[in-house]
Amino acid sequence: MNKTNPRLESLIGMLKRASRENEANIWREIAGRLNTSSKNYAEVNIGKISRYAKENEIILVPGKVLAAGVIAAPVKVAALNFSDAAREKIMEANGTCMTIEELVAANPKGSRVRILR
Repeated sequence: MNKTNPRLESLIGMLKRASRENEANIWREIAGRLNTSSKNYAEVNIGKISRYAKENEIILVPGKVLAAGVIAAPVKVAALNFSDAAREKIMEANGTCMTIEELVAANPKGSRVRILR
């Protein structure tokens, strides 16, 4: 499938490369999920992250993080996009918002990353 978003194309390529170089299947899985139609992307609310994430855990959302719900524990969230309100709520809980690119750079092996969709 051809993507028209240049950031998405380079991200998918980078994920596949990181998967090969680091023998980390998680990046290939995320690349596959992002290579589908955008209507299939995950849309995860803060409330769901709060339910499934333990404190200081790394959460990966192959899609957009939305603001419905509350979050109390500080978690690191990497996603394709964040709504402004979601970013605010995560920051208020002393959490971290990052792009998927930043997560791959910080954690090339993809260890201890939980995927939510």
